[in-house]
Amino acid sequence: MRRDYTISDLTAYINWVYFFHAWSVKSDTDEGEQLRQEAMKMLGKLQPYIKIKTVVEILPAYSDGDDIVVQKMMPCECGSSHPVGEPIHIPMLRQQNIGQDGFCRCMSDYIRPKTSLKQDKIGVFAASVNNDEVTFSNDDYNRMLLQTLADRLAEAGAERLHEEVRKTIWGYAPDESLTTEEMLQGKYQGIRPAVGYPCLPDMSINFILDEIIEFKSIGITLTEHAMMQPHSSVSGFMISLPQAQYFSVGQIDETQARDYARRRNMTLNEIKKYLPCC
Repeated sequence: MRRDYTISDLTAYINWVYFFHAWSVKSDTDEGEQLRQEAMKMLGKLQPYIKIKTVVEILPAYSDGDDIVVQKMMPCECGSSHPVGEPIHIPMLRQQNIGQDGFCRCMSDYIRPKTSLKQDKIGVFAASVNNDEVTFSNDDYNRMLLQTLADRLAEAGAERLHEEVRKTIWGYAPDESLTTEEMLQGKYQGIRPAVGYPCLPDMSINFILDEIIEFKSIGITLTEHAMMQPHSSVSGFMISLPQAQYFSVGQIDETQARDYARRRNMTLNEIKKYLPCC
């Protein structure tokens, strides 16, 4: 499912905390206020040229050990959907150090197993901003301002898309009523972990997500190292479980790396290229 947004659609969803962090500037200073004003002026100028493209699919899913298994679906003329192809296994990594709550968490813990009486679902998404039409090749300041704003707009697109998923597309929280601040603080039901987050450190998961939702539909391509182009892009999952939490996988030992490589159908040396904490 595609959703395209304009800058004005997403201005309220921009997380300025991370924008100022990228500039190493405090928001409550004169420098911060000037930077915000300049950012808002640039957003106004960019409005006719930039569109934020997003795609999401809500798919049947179940857990199989430390894997999440999803089933691609094809809409029928009758209005329902039917399975397409074989189920797709998405291997996950588990914490090796017990957390404060006494658990070693894994993303698959948040999806019901196949044996559950109730079928589970998962959201797979991507969002992207292509700013190739606007360049500041001889202006370092404005080029950096454009890039940091494009990064925030991609995240804002994911934020707005997630809100629509919760309320209508998936509809597991139709009565949600959050302020923008509460939303940006993640006080909604469930989580939206992105590839590259501490709980999803393996960038090569992008290859699997591309197979599921076809990144090219919103203009994203992948490098041989699974990095997304355009740079201002984000991908990941949407999980509805109220108890779901973000966590850090942390250090990956040789035993888990070997097991993970086996589940990814890669050699140990191949998988190590994508695991910064290994």
